[in-house]
Amino acid sequence: MSARAGRRRVAVTGVGAVTPLGTTAADTWQGLVAGRSGVRALETFDASTFPVRIAGQVEGFDPEAAGSARERRHLSRAALFALAAAREAVADAGGGWHAADPYDRGAVVAGTVGRPGLQELVDMSHQLSTSGFRDLYRQAPGDVLLRNQNVGVAAVARAGDCRGPVVSVSTACAGAAHAIGEAYRRVQDGECVQVLAGGFDALTTWMDVLGFALLGAVTDRWNDEPERASRPFDADRSGFVLGEGAVVVTLEEWDSAVARGARIHAEVVGYGSSLNAYRITDSPPDGGGALAAMRDAVAESGLGPDGIDYIAAHGTSTPGNDASETTAIRKLFGTHAERLCVSSPKSMTGHLTSAAAGVNLIAALGALREGVVPPTINLDHPDPKLGLDYVPNTAVRRPVRAALVNAFAFGGTNACFVVRDPRPEGSPA
Repeated sequence: MSARAGRRRVAVTGVGAVTPLGTTAADTWQGLVAGRSGVRALETFDASTFPVRIAGQVEGFDPEAAGSARERRHLSRAALFALAAAREAVADAGGGWHAADPYDRGAVVAGTVGRPGLQELVDMSHQLSTSGFRDLYRQAPGDVLLRNQNVGVAAVARAGDCRGPVVSVSTACAGAAHAIGEAYRRVQDGECVQVLAGGFDALTTWMDVLGFALLGAVTDRWNDEPERASRPFDADRSGFVLGEGAVVVTLEEWDSAVARGARIHAEVVGYGSSLNAYRITDSPPDGGGALAAMRDAVAESGLGPDGIDYIAAHGTSTPGNDASETTAIRKLFGTHAERLCVSSPKSMTGHLTSAAAGVNLIAALGALREGVVPPTINLDHPDPKLGLDYVPNTAVRRPVRAALVNAFAFGGTNACFVVRDPRPEGSPA
């Protein structure tokens, strides 16, 4: 008997996204299947003198369409991505989303922590050097809201008229996975009927790019060929690529979704989280906490390792993470690991940090729905020390009954969840 016995079933009924591959979830999925890179030259600031001048950057996003003039005054770039994604997810969930009691609706969202712009810091420094603190009051009072993580989360909650529990998650690269997992628990345990969940981030600021470059975590070898920069599981990988975007989904109690005739994208059936307790930036070579989180998610699903067909990998394009994740997969899945499809959406989007697991979920949902597994692009020279099927460069057609979504973060925190096809076996889409 699985740990799910006696708990409510949980459906995914809506999806919204703003990513380097498109400004909707459908566009993002199409970009993933096509193996299209969204990594390009940075345009959010002048990076011409920086060692890293590329990122997975959103194009074609219209802030005016995303929010009202008032919302735009108080929401950061990343939070506007989240608001647009939330509204898309609610629309995708259908009109019945608002039929439930708003106090039975919640939101669990991983949000970015805003950083001041370079020009803003220069202006403040000038004011301090010339007139001390006297003129600092001239900074717009609303600017503090632009850098407040909870303001963006609150905007997402308002988009779904969620008046029940609203939780802001801050676990960096594992943020969206933790948010989706914790939202799953809220519905599973009966605290909520419907929950908006996901993450948003925009590590395309001068401070983030410079900081990660100094840390040596991001690649600086592909400034002239940005689309080739993110290379998970490739022998020539040299670090990850920063990115930006948002993914928000609606989770709903199964019977509620069925009763209102909602389209169900998938069923969430397992969730696990852990801490490596190893190093701040490095993954443990033995798979460590990643293995524990994956094991718990698969165990709760009741499917067993052989019931998983696809892993939407964390796959950052750093030597340590790719090797650690592969080791964890081999330990958990044994001989079945050789039959799995494992691919990394980060090869196309870069690393969306707090939103990264949301992109992985879009990959998993599409694989369940269409029987197509997105590729890991730039996998030109597979690392012989790894050796799994990372779906090199071209999507493959493969029946997928269930998928595991992985997310592992700086600080050593890990979160994984399992989604499965909601259709009776053998039924048409």
